[in-house]
Amino acid sequence: MQQEFQLQVKPEIAQNQEQLKLYVAKKNRLNANDINHLEILKRSIDARQKNVKINLRVRVFIKEDFKEQEIDLKHYNDVSKAKEVIVIGAGPAGLFAALKLIEKGLKPIILERGKNVRERRRDLVAITKDHLVNEDSNYCFGEGGAGTYSDGKLYTRSKKRGDVNQILELLILHGANKNIAIDAHPHIGTNKLPKIIEAIRETIINYGGKILFNSRVTDILIKNNEVYGIQTQNGDIINSKKIILATGHSARDVFELLHKKGIHIEAKPFALGVRVEHSQNLIDQIQYHCDVRGDYLPPAPYSIVKQVKNRGVYSFCMCPGGVIAPCATAPGEVVTNGWSPSKRDQSTSNSGIVVELKLGDFAAYQKFGPLAGVEFQKQIEQSAWHMAGETQKVPAQRLVDFTRGKISNNIPKTSYQPGTTSVELGSVLPKFIYQTLQKGFLQFDRSMKGYLTNEAVVHAPESRTSSPVRIPRDKKTLEHVQIKGLYPCGEGAGYAGGIISAAIDGQKCAEQISLVYKS
Repeated sequence: MQQEFQLQVKPEIAQNQEQLKLYVAKKNRLNANDINHLEILKRSIDARQKNVKINLRVRVFIKEDFKEQEIDLKHYNDVSKAKEVIVIGAGPAGLFAALKLIEKGLKPIILERGKNVRERRRDLVAITKDHLVNEDSNYCFGEGGAGTYSDGKLYTRSKKRGDVNQILELLILHGANKNIAIDAHPHIGTNKLPKIIEAIRETIINYGGKILFNSRVTDILIKNNEVYGIQTQNGDIINSKKIILATGHSARDVFELLHKKGIHIEAKPFALGVRVEHSQNLIDQIQYHCDVRGDYLPPAPYSIVKQVKNRGVYSFCMCPGGVIAPCATAPGEVVTNGWSPSKRDQSTSNSGIVVELKLGDFAAYQKFGPLAGVEFQKQIEQSAWHMAGETQKVPAQRLVDFTRGKISNNIPKTSYQPGTTSVELGSVLPKFIYQTLQKGFLQFDRSMKGYLTNEAVVHAPESRTSSPVRIPRDKKTLEHVQIKGLYPCGEGAGYAGGIISAAIDGQKCAEQISLVYKS
């Protein structure tokens, strides 16, 4: 017999299978010797009270043997001679679109402008140490997309859009820890993601798909408002009447190409702000109401949302036990992001703190049409580069000084390896963003007492939260509203906001293409 129970237990009990079994037995008047197996189905942390508890949903096997279900690729067959579908971009949307195409009996041809994960690392080192940005291979571009080096946060609110569990199962099949299917806020870790991405690549190739690296698409070939192929920077032409466009939120050249060709795109609101670094110990103390975090609790995250004059100010991509990374995609700009290793064992935590933008905020850039948001974003990133001495150093300010508009006399060493330059960040950010953040931080401190400290450091800008462009598509067919056979997909097209939602969107586009071929 199997039974499921909802529990709230101490962290040390949640971490010990034998103690948990005894607790379940006592709580539910069961004989502990009759419990053959206890499976944790869901796990979350409740830190609202002084004594932190762990919420669990468990399945108990009473006088019944447990057999672990195996995840496999039984629905996959060789597609090497099947109909071909071009997938532009090897980020989460592109890779999971490719897996779904194979499942549906179609051959994906993935074109990735950057390098594979192993070769890509050299270019990340070049940004950090030499301040050199490769426009095709960086933290945003390359195998796995931006997700590979932004630590694999898998939390999503997109459960109504598709099968989240299927995405998690595929990640587990390719090497992710099984806990991602259990934890309320699952996370893989930047150190673990590359091998998982490589395993997905091998699956795609082994079943007949194709991946071409260093293959930046420079033209989408169209006749009579229907795609028939693409051209790469090398002059190569690949023909297909179905193209999934999954280029990510930073592919500005693609947005410019579409606009130049008269393909309808539109400006989209996004969010922009800064990345703030605290000591992890401080965040633990605030969130867990303790002097020292216990051995049975993970480094504490935080999530906070406030309103300042009808604008949202909120944390974004919070990285417990993590570091801040340089994420520019072109020379002459500075961009920040954050990531954590799988153990989240760094001494610092960081989070994007961003301000909600509206289309009216781009009024000064209206001459750029649908690219107004892109130009707004560019101007701030380029301003940061100039203020930091035209290097990949980042303009920075101590947090209390930021709220007071005061230049910091010095900046403590932070996890951002290229280094920092002390700057009054009102000279980098537009006035309304700067002032909104100043007031937002004061509100943050009321909810998280101790958050506002001059030991915390503000780095600017955090500007790549989502795409500043939407590529409109038909709600039913998912094809572009104007161009037949073109399927805008994922974050870059404005239809996703993270690894899971992008992967789901990739699968949805692949499924629509398979339906067209079956009809």
